Amino acid sequence: MTIKINITTVETIQSVEIEGDIDANTAPTVQEKVLSLVKSDSKILMDMTKVPYMSSAGLRMLLSLYRQTEAKKGKVVLVGICEELQDTMSVTGFLDFFTIVDKYDDGIQELQ
Repeated sequence: MTIKINITTVETIQSVEIEGDIDANTAPTVQEKVLSLVKSDSKILMDMTKVPYMSSAGLRMLLSLYRQTEAKKGKVVLVGICEELQDTMSVTGFLDFFTIVDKYDDGIQELQ
């Protein structure tokens, strides 16, 4: 399965819409595109409402994004994480790193 990544800018926020599974095959592509957005004070909104599945490779990608963004005093907000993924992120402690919201507009508000 292929993955679709659509990056747009809303004022000072980089909005990344992802569609498809994030697994060992697609995580490197997602990581390459998203990490290129990390700059000083960057605000990144990851819209994941169309991501039905994420493997450990996807979680590693998110952790890498979090670390690089934090190092540059930026912020990442995740939108629309499916319940199964939220459960996995809770068990692994990943929820502690991210702000997670249900709706896109709430994510924009978090970053403004």
